[in-house]
Amino acid sequence: MENILVDNAKVMAKGQITLPKDIRDALGVKTGDRVTLILQDNQVVMMNSAIYAMKILQAAMDGDAEKAGLHSDDDVVDLIAKMRAEENE
Repeated sequence: MENILVDNAKVMAKGQITLPKDIRDALGVKTGDRVTLILQDNQVVMMNSAIYAMKILQAAMDGDAEKAGLHSDDDVVDLIAKMRAEENE
């Protein structure tokens, strides 16, 4: 079953909220970190911005490894070795 965490935060005069510690810990955010808020169907999803950026990058690159002929870890290792050999020529 999905791990669900429910907590509340009060909206202050400038629209600011304080994220409860259990939510900060679950998101892996600390002072100065950024979060991404996604509004969908009257619900807000909050994510650690670094994780959100990685998900967007992964979605954009989906299938690119296969198109480049990289089907296994060995293929990646071979490509890196080839590129390093070309650098040293």
